[in-house]
Amino acid sequence: MTSTLEKFIHSLDPRALPRVLQIQSGIYFQGSIYEMFGNECCLSTGEVIKVIGFKINKLIASICENNEVSQFSAKVELPLNFPGLYKVVADKTPYVSIQEITRKFSIGPTRFGHPCFYSPEDIKLANFTIKHGEQITFNSVEEVNGMMAVNCGVVRNNQSHSFTFPLSQEGKFYECEDDQIYTLKEIAEWKIPKCRNRIVKLSNTLHTWDSSNPLPENFDGCLILTPVYEVQAVMKFRKDIVHILSDLDVEVKDITDCYDINSFLQPLSLEDVFERTSKEFPMVAEIMEGPSGGQKPYNLLNTGKEIVIYKKYQATRVLASEIRSDSPKRHFLIPMSYKGKFKRRPREFPTAYDLEIARSEKEQLHVVATKAFDSPHKELFSVSVGDQFLVQQCQTSEVLYEGRKKLIDVLACEQILSDTYKKVLLPMYMEGGFVEVIHDKKQYQLSEICKEFHLPFNVKVSVRDLSVEEDVLAAVPGLQFEEEITDSYLLISSASSPVESWEIPVYRLNMSVHLLSKDVQTIVPPVTKTTVEEISEEQYYMVRRYENQTLHPPPRPPKKPATPAPKPGFAVSKQGFSDVLQAPKNFCVDTTKKLCSNQAADVSELQVSCQNDLVHRENKKDMTGKATLVETSVIKGLTNKAFGKCEAEKEEEEEHNYDYVDENIIENIRKVFQDTTVKNKHALSEGRRDI
Repeated sequence: MTSTLEKFIHSLDPRALPRVLQIQSGIYFQGSIYEMFGNECCLSTGEVIKVIGFKINKLIASICENNEVSQFSAKVELPLNFPGLYKVVADKTPYVSIQEITRKFSIGPTRFGHPCFYSPEDIKLANFTIKHGEQITFNSVEEVNGMMAVNCGVVRNNQSHSFTFPLSQEGKFYECEDDQIYTLKEIAEWKIPKCRNRIVKLSNTLHTWDSSNPLPENFDGCLILTPVYEVQAVMKFRKDIVHILSDLDVEVKDITDCYDINSFLQPLSLEDVFERTSKEFPMVAEIMEGPSGGQKPYNLLNTGKEIVIYKKYQATRVLASEIRSDSPKRHFLIPMSYKGKFKRRPREFPTAYDLEIARSEKEQLHVVATKAFDSPHKELFSVSVGDQFLVQQCQTSEVLYEGRKKLIDVLACEQILSDTYKKVLLPMYMEGGFVEVIHDKKQYQLSEICKEFHLPFNVKVSVRDLSVEEDVLAAVPGLQFEEEITDSYLLISSASSPVESWEIPVYRLNMSVHLLSKDVQTIVPPVTKTTVEEISEEQYYMVRRYENQTLHPPPRPPKKPATPAPKPGFAVSKQGFSDVLQAPKNFCVDTTKKLCSNQAADVSELQVSCQNDLVHRENKKDMTGKATLVETSVIKGLTNKAFGKCEAEKEEEEEHNYDYVDENIIENIRKVFQDTTVKNKHALSEGRRDI
């Protein structure tokens, strides 16, 4: 049956790929233009193409009134990176079976791929009954007892219940309301069902309106989004992959069942190659579509080049991020073979719980407090800015709370005084601020750090890797090693001149090849080169998303009912920049709070940089060899000067505000504060010169 390319792609199930299409009514641009903006624009009648994939390229938006397109609304084109945060409006049209839901929604391993539905009627399963109106979360699709089924779950009385739905299960299933906020790219990838449009409500623009904005000024209504897909296809007599927009005015017919699909070149992604058995390696392949980027080896992987793929394997990398607070951070994956050396940099700890995680048997953790804390219990210690501690161990302690004794977790420390040490207890829930004092001047290899210390760990390159032409880590002022990860790689070399071999990541490199029937001349790969890989913000979150979740501090107990008397000395504002990010539902945060938060971030960075310049005053060392006291006048003067005027304007923080924040929103929110941050940095630089 003949249909437009647009209708065909909108109804196409990705699991049915590849499909062979014949052009029934072609399109031809006048002149010799065959490609515009990287997309094919000329397809002749009778031409045959093999569709191997498709993805949303852009969105067509119409202003929506009462869930219908306004008759006065013009359609506007929105790129996927169009700024703004949006709420998804639940579709009022029901789905009639589980199979329809799995065909039209992306159900995957991330939280974006867990759509939620409810049934207006009770559903009775073999040993479980789903009540009408109960939210059903779709987690994954897999084979169960020889039949495809969906793993689902419901939460009832704070308990999670899991069960499976066969794809043949019928009934009415309505979308649940979604209170999360998303970027347009996230909505395009996960939240637009096949064959349906999606209504979204603008939640926050995150940028100032200007004349180039296609939406009306001060617009805060709903939009109906219609996707335009980019189709990846292979043509009969071409070796490259062509890209066709789905709104191209052509008619097509699906002839897959009566056409020899093997007569086309078979493009393989790196994931496809990795799924091949180990016995099939090594193999020779020709690049059909190479990756972008000027870094080796990506600049060597050009379209048409022949390569040898020697083997597939898993390799360890250290995920590292640049230490800075004034702009988006750079992120790196560092191979264990990195030959540079590192020196330690002071770590920052936001809570006492983080101190417990960071302490080790190898050395005693020495920290300086950068934020005041007034303990609600007389049995526990109240902290002032500049107090120094040696961290001992976690234990339990009995405190008096509302007239009754209660056991809570505490951190035992020794406070360093001028000529003695005082044993103190800090509550594990304490929201403080601490900076590590570094006494270790040794230079470490990457493998030594991973073996001897707990991650995260702060360092700076002291000796660059001389085995590479340019060490990208050497120019970074500070790095935080966050965690070790295991990732999938292919070992490749040039087929024509196999002088050296390279590791290429399987899941972060957009590259297609087709296999050649050629024998591999050298089975043993040449010298292997590994590189430090700089990854994007999106890739960074994807890497972290599939790693184990880090431990979180225990919940805070209720606040002390009576407001304590103001503590002498300095007290830093209780809500930092991270706390602002933890309330995505309320973006109208007081401007004064933002100012204080940004100053806090900048001064914290300054404190870290000043640690090596602090004067050490030697005490008489006792037999235990304890750390000496660090002069705190520099820290106290610095923090008082930077934050003095913030204290009077600070409001009391909301009680127990633990709202979830979408990790992908952080960079968008930062854009709002960009102008303010620049001004604050200028003010801080003036303050530093005064100091």
